[in-house]
Amino acid sequence: MSFDVWIAIGGLFAGIVVGLTGMGGAAIVTPMLIFIFGVPPAVAVSTDVVSAASMKPVGAAVHLQRRTPHMRIVLWLCVGSIPGVILGSLVFAQISTISNGGEILKHFVGFVLLLSVAVSVLRLRLRRFRSTDPNGSVSLTTNRKILVVIAGLFVGVLVGITSVGSGTLIAASLVLLFPAMYPRRLVGTDLVQAVPMLVVGALIHWGVGDIDLAVLIPLLVGQIPGVWLGARISSRYDGQALRILLLVLIGASGLALIGLPAMWVGIIVAVASLVVGVPILRQSISDRRAEAEDQSAEAEDQSDESLPTPTDASAAQPATKEADPRQ
Repeated sequence: MSFDVWIAIGGLFAGIVVGLTGMGGAAIVTPMLIFIFGVPPAVAVSTDVVSAASMKPVGAAVHLQRRTPHMRIVLWLCVGSIPGVILGSLVFAQISTISNGGEILKHFVGFVLLLSVAVSVLRLRLRRFRSTDPNGSVSLTTNRKILVVIAGLFVGVLVGITSVGSGTLIAASLVLLFPAMYPRRLVGTDLVQAVPMLVVGALIHWGVGDIDLAVLIPLLVGQIPGVWLGARISSRYDGQALRILLLVLIGASGLALIGLPAMWVGIIVAVASLVVGVPILRQSISDRRAEAEDQSAEAEDQSDESLPTPTDASAAQPATKEADPRQ
């Protein structure tokens, strides 16, 4: 089995983006494997499910240590998501065996990518967190429990079929159902609930899917350090502009997967890159100029402080004159 360096580089890029922006890795990795590396859709989906099941526990363990997840919500999500991912994985197995299963899977993945973009935009518009409770407590009523289970079931089915949505769709559902939940609790809850769902999905895909170790191993080799590096960079860059650009690119990938002509996909990507990329570049140039001006002003201040002032010179003159008669 040969080691594909380019897939490792692609995994590194995907990991950096995930660590930097917090966006779901499957929404980046699955289209990348299909479009750039020519991996068959069934192999891309199964491999990405196993990859995500290997990556998610790392972040989940950190949040469990910090006690940020809302464990009751995690429990009710799992009540729906685990049966959902089992059902979705079995549907995936049936689709992958038919003659045009690859095309059907591509359309499914494209649909879920577009849905992820739509709910991500909705999440940005409806994200209202209250600061009245430092613990970010939420009211888990019976009706909300039912809705949480339904959301988990729906997302689990989609993850089982396409590998996409374990983070993005659940996070958007939590924002809609629990607007009082603090961001750190939302992220922790989202990460922890995904682990059992993805582990169950990975076990089923390992048995009924088509996992390629020649793709999985270099993907993990790139993703693991990439996530760490992206998280380090995120402490100095909030990633908001990049997040918006990625939403456009993910949406374009979704349109391509459902059959939009490549010309229109290229036009969408080009326009989005100009609309979003130019302001990012201008802001970067402006920030560098401001930083250079601040450094120059600081250097001038230090230079002025090092020069003797007239008061200091006049104070030193009498001291010298007083010293001469003693000699």
